[in-house]
Parts: sequence; C-alpha cells; structure tokens
Amino acid sequence: MTASIEALLRQLPPSTELASATAPFTGEPLPEVPQTGTEAVATTALACRAAQPDWATRPVRDRRRVLARFARLLVDEHDRLCDLMQWETGKARVHAAVEVQGVVSVARHYAARGGPYLGEGRALGAVPGLVSARVGYRPKGLVGVIAPWNYPLFLAVGDVVPALLAGNAVLSKADSQAPLTLLHARHLAVRAGVPEDVWQVVAGPGSRLGPALIDAVDHLSFTGSTATGREIARRCADRLIGTSLELGGKNPMIVCADADLRAAARGAVQAAFSNAGQMCIGIERIYIHEKVFDGFRDELVRRTARLRLGAGYGYDVDMGSLTSRRQLDLTRSHVADALAKGATVATGGRARPDLGPFFHEPTVLTGVTVEMTVYAEETFGPLVSLYPVTSEAEAIRLSNEGDYGLSASVWTRDLRRGRRIAAQVVAGAVNVNDGYLSAIASLGAPMGGMRTSGTGRRHGREGIVRYTEPQTVTTQRVATAYPDRFRGPLLRAMNAGTRALLAIRHRP
Repeated sequence: MTASIEALLRQLPPSTELASATAPFTGEPLPEVPQTGTEAVATTALACRAAQPDWATRPVRDRRRVLARFARLLVDEHDRLCDLMQWETGKARVHAAVEVQGVVSVARHYAARGGPYLGEGRALGAVPGLVSARVGYRPKGLVGVIAPWNYPLFLAVGDVVPALLAGNAVLSKADSQAPLTLLHARHLAVRAGVPEDVWQVVAGPGSRLGPALIDAVDHLSFTGSTATGREIARRCADRLIGTSLELGGKNPMIVCADADLRAAARGAVQAAFSNAGQMCIGIERIYIHEKVFDGFRDELVRRTARLRLGAGYGYDVDMGSLTSRRQLDLTRSHVADALAKGATVATGGRARPDLGPFFHEPTVLTGVTVEMTVYAEETFGPLVSLYPVTSEAEAIRLSNEGDYGLSASVWTRDLRRGRRIAAQVVAGAVNVNDGYLSAIASLGAPMGGMRTSGTGRRHGREGIVRYTEPQTVTTQRVATAYPDRFRGPLLRAMNAGTRALLAIRHRP
C-alpha cells in the first residue's frame, strides 16, 4: 500500500504557507510543501511528549519487533523510496538503492542488538560484596533530528531508529529539498507499529524552525555544515541539552608506494564521486607516494572518464546530478579558482547543462597549492585533488592539516602498516584498503568526527546510548553507619590501609 504524495504531505501540521524546491534532474518545481510555523512546532512537540511515556513503558522486545517490521516495509517499498530520493535529490539509482539498504541494515541491526545495548549492567560497587551497583538507561524523552538533504533516508532515518528503540519520541525537521522521502519513511514506520505521535515530522526553513526545535526537545541530532553545527551547539548549551553533530570534512586518502593501484583508484572513484561527491565522508584530497603517483593518476583518470552521467531512473547511470544550484556554483568556483592559480584538470572540469541544470563532470585536479580555495575548503561536489608525497610521514602530516577530522582512507598491501598509519591520522573513522564504505557499514562500530567535524557518534552501542540518561542504582546489603565517636579512628585506619596498599603496588 503506497501512499500518494498528498497523503504523505498530510502527515505535516496543516499550514497555508507553502514552498517548493527544484527537481535537480529537470529544474521543474517539486510539490508544494506546507511550512510549519514555530507555534505548530511547540504544539507538535507537546503531542510527542504526551505519547512518549506509553512508548517507553513497552518492553524493549516489543519495540525491537516494530523496528524489524519497519525494516521489512522498507524493503517492500525499495523502488518507491528510490524514486522519491532521485526525484528530490538527483542522485543516481545505484546510490539511492545503497541508501535504502543502509537504513534497512540500521533498523535490522538495532532490532537485533538493541536489547543488549540497553540492558541493565553491573558495575563495581564501593565495597565489593557489600555494595552492588547497577547501571540502567532511561530515554531522554523527546529527541529532535534535523535531517540533511544529501542523505534524506540513511542519515535522517538512521538517527531516528535508535532514538525510538531507546524509548524516546522523535520530532524530525525534514529538509526543504527532500521532505517526501522522510515522510514516506515515517508513513512506513507508523504502519510497522510506531504510534503516530511518537514520531512526528515538521517542515520549513532551518533558520526559523531550528531554534523552535531546540527549545522543544531534550536532545538534538544534526547532520550538516560546521558553521550551522556551531550555532546549534551554542543554543543547546544554553539549555543544557545534549547534541549529536556530524559536520563537515575535507577527508584525505593516502596511497602508499606498495598499494594495489587499480584497487586504490577504484576505491577513490567510489569515495570521491558517489552521490556526486555530496557525501560528508567522501574523499576530496589524495596523497600519493611519488614513486607511484603517475601510475595512480593515470588509472584514476581512466576510471573517472568512464563514469556514465545522466538523469535516468535505471541502474545504467554511475553518477547523477548535484542537488542544487548552490552546490553546482560552489563546485564550479573551486575549479575556476584552482585553474586561475595554476592547477591542471586531469579529467572533467565542466558543468553539463546538456544533462540537467545542476550536472557537473567528475573532476580530478593536479598541481593544487595552498593558496587555492580547494586546498582546504570542503567542496561537497564531484571534485578531488591529487598531491605527490615523498614519504609516509609527509602523507600523515598533510592529512592532519586543517580543522576537520571525519573520515580517511589508507591504501597499502601491508595491513600492519595500514593500521599503523591509521592510528596516526586524526579522523573518527579510517578505512584501510577501502574508500569510505567499510566504516559506515560496520554498524556495530561508532561513526563520527573529531575536531570540528562533530561530536557524538552514530551506530553501535554509542549510537543508541546517546539518546539515554544512564542511571546508577546502588544497593547496600548491610547498614554500615557508624557512631560519630568512631569517625576519627576509622578514617585514620582507612588512610593507613591505603598507604600500605599503595606502597605494595608501587614497589620497584
């Protein structure tokens, strides 16, 4: 049972204010979407809060079953979800399909592992045998999720899933570019058994709804730019509520002298040009040992030049469109600035209006220098720069330049060397002999950024306990209160005992 566009939009709070985005493939307007006002955000949040306690009191196993049903419905609606994502964002079918599979995997992972992640556990008590300590996890209450436009299913819904399993209600703000994808996912979640008011969606500009959402929730999850993330962090700090922020990146790849160049070039194409480069964990700069620079460059150029661009809804397209005029203009400006200052285009370099209004060729630059904008600023488009290096140490140093620290990639036949290099790279996730997918697809492991690339982690145990308040409960088996007159002798005896223990443990 597939909902119509009108039915999807009826999930939003009613409003006479309407707005529409532009379909990237054609430049035509997308359906008009009711724009939520700030008062409606507050009203919707109250409804979520009213529904949350009943949801939280349901056994975790029941909530896990709901998520398992949700995963099955996502699979059943695979084609519809892909169609909506392509229509709204312009991505290629293959990347839309990977996104559907990604959120299915997240739902299945937490349906299977959510119980152990949230289970009450023992901790070391103050006096073993006399005092027991147990730690449980209570839901935050109402979680806000600000959805990104580049991955309106995997990131937006992937953050909702663990919040729901933890017993929270969720209030999502759909991105103005891609609300229908999120609304269809929410429709499927309700069909799976999530109460309607436990997950609600609002729509409208972030500048207006962001502050209203922060004022209404107990925890906020945001994926987007570092600049916006800073402002969100400040506002949330004023309210003393937690945040999960996945922000910008200028992610590096290191190609060692012993790397399999064909595999490394294949991985670079995937990591740089998937989703037309509009990927937080995508690769934008590659450091190649000078001994293999020419060979790697040539292999990368060959593979990049073979990519098939287009606006089709089939699997015969390798790269789709950029999502907006803004992203196209940013990509073009980075290329133009680099060329004006002496860089060289190894392949690509042009917009492709013959394919659609926002298309740009996948582009490889060489000769990029520090004064060029593309050297340090995130492009978030199909653009990657190549740099020769003389040593492993130089590659690590250059990879760690800048303020970001989200993702990285290392290519070498020596896995021990790869892990050693990875340990020295400042990034929340480092993929050895893979471009980006291994880390984000390892759902039992935390994923997030260091430095200005964010705070908090998604996936794994960390990805669900962020939506909880740990509570410690201690139980003392025998009352140990002592009269005041014994206080001095007892404390002196404890101090003497501690001295003796420390002397024994630290004896050379």
